[in-house]
Amino acid sequence: MTEARDALAGAAPIGIDAQALADWFAGHMAARRGALLCTLIAGGHSNLTYRVEDSAGTRFALRRPPLGTFPRSAHDVAREYRILKALQGSQVPVPKAHALCTDSGVIGAPFYVMDFVEGTILDRSSRVAATLPDEAARRDAALHLVDALAALHQVDVDAVGLGDLGPREHYLPRQLERLHGVWRQTKTRELPLIDSLHERLARHCPPQRHTGLVHSDFRFGNVVLDTSHRIAAVLDWELCALGDVLVDVGFLLDNWDEPGDAWPDVWMQPAPTRAGGFPSRSEIAARYAARCGYDVQTLDYYRAFCYWRIAVIAEGMKRRYETGAMSSHTVDSGELEKRVRERAGLADRFLRSAGL
Repeated sequence: MTEARDALAGAAPIGIDAQALADWFAGHMAARRGALLCTLIAGGHSNLTYRVEDSAGTRFALRRPPLGTFPRSAHDVAREYRILKALQGSQVPVPKAHALCTDSGVIGAPFYVMDFVEGTILDRSSRVAATLPDEAARRDAALHLVDALAALHQVDVDAVGLGDLGPREHYLPRQLERLHGVWRQTKTRELPLIDSLHERLARHCPPQRHTGLVHSDFRFGNVVLDTSHRIAAVLDWELCALGDVLVDVGFLLDNWDEPGDAWPDVWMQPAPTRAGGFPSRSEIAARYAARCGYDVQTLDYYRAFCYWRIAVIAEGMKRRYETGAMSSHTVDSGELEKRVRERAGLADRFLRSAGL
């Protein structure tokens, strides 16, 4: 570890100014001691996450926006920091947020620092067997994941100071309008199914019955499991908003593949639940309903909306790669196009299942 720290002392990973960060830590992080070792641990299409370790071995996590240009309202780390601070002490497990820097002159972008939570993130199905070796462990982790989501959706947003985070009502209509605009701006070819899905989703939009904090990317890949298979921390809050909480449930079920499922995984990596031994989707929905007391009878609509949303997002990624706005050496544009079509097809499937 000492050798690695020495090697990186003057060469921080991309997106970090090592000396400027060390100077900032000295003035804002009382717990920090000695030189810093910075390692990029999560990057890509959302905010970048770095592990920052001092000479005493104390670890922190740093979040900053991705490299390149993006709309001013996107990747707002100050907003993410605010959400974490508000949820401290709630029933939602989140890392302790320490400090926010809004001065882009320090490392080239705003950033914040929080505790580095030790544990395991189930981001690939191939890792599940080694991490959760039996059905009891997998079931335990799954139920605690659902309980964490239920706890999030029952947070009193006014009591924790998040009542003004954004508009609360008409969440789905607002999302449908915004995302359809994104599609029109970023599409790389005509795909009429996306437009027809938008029309059907808008026409049959259910009334918003349960309003609260919507994480918008709640899945195993965004939580840390401790050694007891419980949720130690929920991560990646940059898309969090006020609105219809059942969107989170639909998204979780879209990421809850069962071993016998014939359809493709929802995103770039297979869901860890494909490894088997986890509760079924119907059990997950029932657990959520029992914890919240919410009606979950219209989830096929929400699953359709979430698949359509992923299709729109994937098309935007495809355009950015093809135009050179993002590095393309690890991305197959044809595979992204296939994913857009497949997810649109799944959205159509679930809308039809709902009779819409």
